[in-house]
Amino acid sequence: MEAPSIPLAERVRPRELSEYIGQEELVGPKGIIYKFIENQNIPSMIFWGPPGVGKTTLAFLIAQKVNLPFVLYSAINTSVKDIRDIIAEAEEKGKMMLFLDEIHRFNKSQQDSLLKAVEEGKIILVGATTENPSFEVNKALLSRCRVYVLKELESEALQKMVLQAIERDEYLRSKNIVVSEWEALLKYSSGDGRKLLNIVELFSIHAAEVDYVVTNTYIEQLLRNNIQSYDKSGEMHYDIISAFIKSMRGSDADASVYWLARMIEAGEDPKFIARRMLIFASEDIGMANPNALLLANSCFDAVQKIGYPECSI
Repeated sequence: MEAPSIPLAERVRPRELSEYIGQEELVGPKGIIYKFIENQNIPSMIFWGPPGVGKTTLAFLIAQKVNLPFVLYSAINTSVKDIRDIIAEAEEKGKMMLFLDEIHRFNKSQQDSLLKAVEEGKIILVGATTENPSFEVNKALLSRCRVYVLKELESEALQKMVLQAIERDEYLRSKNIVVSEWEALLKYSSGDGRKLLNIVELFSIHAAEVDYVVTNTYIEQLLRNNIQSYDKSGEMHYDIISAFIKSMRGSDADASVYWLARMIEAGEDPKFIARRMLIFASEDIGMANPNALLLANSCFDAVQKIGYPECSI
């Protein structure tokens, strides 16, 4: 059977809320979003979380459950005119849900163009961001939305996602794939469901015709050549900063310096790195050493003033 042209992540995207995996504290029977759906009363929201945790899918499923027209735009290529056209359409046809991916990339005037329509309820805005909305979304828009944090998917959820994909996708079923070892799959996916499904799709294409058993060794060999890649506008951007934070959290100085060097060598925005260090000093060190926050803040201040190349010191 020939491999489909549509990516696996899209082929197995949940079409019902019952198929959605993860974020149980939000969409489970006691979750706040579950209650919104139950009451048929959806507020404007911002989903904050890392890539591949189901932000887009959740917004689509909410719109489906409450029978709202769903419009998806990316802030990267959406203009103020596009927003005005959407608002005009909502005024003509009735309320609709606007899902705005990467809302943190909108400048102030673009964000301001949403204010009146959101406040009047003409559109239900669901923004998705990987950055802290307190820094990246202007306060006027933020005050009109509720912010919900979507967490990295845990091992159990990731395994369930793979098994569900194997069960539902015709191409994967034709290969009769069996996962005998999970460690490498979970390690390389880093809590990112989309990345996990991309790996599954990759090994399904390279696997033998039928009865293929997936092991840690096979996954390591398959992905080894991709480890050193870095795309500061793509997924590796988040993978490397995550590895950096986790290394500091584990008090592994050598690993921390290694990941930091990888980011600097790739030309990562130094303010992005310094901001994450500032958050780390507050959340992970906190009162165990209050001076850490002062040092991180001084570092952030210096990075802003100096920039590359000197700030790499």
